[in-house]
Amino acid sequence: MNFTQLLTAVREHPESVCVPANWAQGRAAFGGLMAALVYQAMRSKLTDERLVRSLAITFVGPAAPDVPISFEVELLREGKAVSTLLGRAVQDGQVVTLVQGSFGAGRASEVEVTALPAVEMKALEQSAPELPYIKGITPEFMRHVALRWAIGGLPFTGNASRQMGGWVRLRDVEQGPVNESHLLALVDAWPPSLMPFLKQPAAGSTLTWTIEFVQPTPTLSTLDWCRYCVETEHAKDGYGHASAALWTAEGELLALSRQTVTVFA
Repeated sequence: MNFTQLLTAVREHPESVCVPANWAQGRAAFGGLMAALVYQAMRSKLTDERLVRSLAITFVGPAAPDVPISFEVELLREGKAVSTLLGRAVQDGQVVTLVQGSFGAGRASEVEVTALPAVEMKALEQSAPELPYIKGITPEFMRHVALRWAIGGLPFTGNASRQMGGWVRLRDVEQGPVNESHLLALVDAWPPSLMPFLKQPAAGSTLTWTIEFVQPTPTLSTLDWCRYCVETEHAKDGYGHASAALWTAEGELLALSRQTVTVFA
């Protein structure tokens, strides 16, 4: 199943969805996909077209591929402008992914602040070749995502740059408009920001993730490349703290992200 088919499965049968093994990230399903699936379940529970403003995501435990997952949503509050929802992915009776979302309608405001310019990076044509999917070497889900490095180093290269990033897009999806589900996958497709600092392979993962969306979402196709950059702000005792942003190819801001990541080295 590709990304679009999995989103459809959650909308139609949230009580039981199996994530195929080719979406695995080590022993767990790809975190960006899990966040996108919970978000889709939350979106289906809204009574109007309020736009998602932010999501706070906790990866409570690994979601095993090929094992049924149920997606549960609780409406915590629905105000005049803002709805707050809590979404859960539950597998074998245990919560594996927890998402709190804030959805808000726009309103007239005197305040308007232009986004900071996108981080400078090599043009797509001048960046590193597309990172290939290599069975047994790269995570399984990489067959569904295309990355081209333009800033910083690859994982396990001993690169001390605080920044890492480049160009990203989904593979094997039909052409169509991008929504927030796609943005979740594009932002989380990149490895934890601590990985390039290491000189040899070690396990690492995202513990918590907060992402904020620029609304309305700029017009973008699922086949378009986006720019991404993450900066590691601090790391110690096996935990790191990083901020990131995703832009269109033209430099229009799409989303702002913060993650607490873990590394077992």
